Amino acid sequence: MRKWIDMPPIWLAAALALAWMQKTHFAYGLGFGPVWADLLGGTLVGAGILLMLLAIWEMRRHRTTVIPHREADRMVTTGIFSRTRNPIYLGDSLILVGMILYWDAVLALPLVPLFVWVIERRFIIPEEDRLRRKFRADFARYAQQVRRWL
Repeated sequence: MRKWIDMPPIWLAAALALAWMQKTHFAYGLGFGPVWADLLGGTLVGAGILLMLLAIWEMRRHRTTVIPHREADRMVTTGIFSRTRNPIYLGDSLILVGMILYWDAVLALPLVPLFVWVIERRFIIPEEDRLRRKFRADFARYAQQVRRWL
C-alpha cells in the first residue's frame, strides 16, 4: 500500500495543494501580473500534460511499465525519450510551475526546486539505478547522449 501512496502524482498533488493554500490564505497582495502569468501558466500546464502523454504513449508502444517502483521490461530511448530521460517528471514540474503562475502563488515558487529534489531522490535516481543494472552498456550510452531533465 505504501508504494501506491508514494507515487509522483501524489507528490504533485501535495505541492499543488500547498501552492493553492498559499494563494488562497497567504497571498499578501503579491502577484505576477495580469495576463502574462495566466497565459504562460496555461501554456506550461499544457506542455506538461503533452510531455506526459507522449511519454506514456511511447512506453506503452514499447510494452514497458510507467509505474515508477516496477522493473522496466525494456529501456525506451525513442520519441520524447530521445530529448529527455524523464519526460513525465519534467511534465509534473511544468504543471506545478504553470499552476503557481496561473494562481499568482508567488510565495509558492520555492516548492518547485523542492519538488524537483524530492522527485529526483525518491524516483529518478532509483529508477536510473535499476536501468543501469539491467541495461548496463545501453543505459550508459543513453545517459551520455540524453540529459536527465532537458
